[in-house]
Amino acid sequence: MEWYLKVLKQHYADFGGRARRQEYWMFALINMIIGFLIMAGSGAAAYATGVGSLASLTLIYQLAVLVPSIAVSVRRMHDIGKSGWMLLVGLIPVIGVLILLYFTVLDSQPGNNEYGPNPKGA
Repeated sequence: MEWYLKVLKQHYADFGGRARRQEYWMFALINMIIGFLIMAGSGAAAYATGVGSLASLTLIYQLAVLVPSIAVSVRRMHDIGKSGWMLLVGLIPVIGVLILLYFTVLDSQPGNNEYGPNPKGA
């Protein structure tokens, strides 16, 4: 939970610098879990009350974390020496998502790069 809160509190709209794999993937994992819990909870509440879908709760949450999600993704691209604009590769159906997945699992570029010092400190 520490990594999730770090992205939200310290780097909410910080598109500069670098984000290591652990920061990116822990944020993504916790973000998915929270999104699923909100979806399941609103679905259960809608079923129990007989009221239509409460999907707006999920939408509100996703909009709230949109900027930090993009920011941590841009910083992850910076960590491997790529421009944040590389995220647009994800717009290519299927293959673009696979390319971004590959980029996000790469290890940090050692030492300093044009985006700053290595966040691993090594």
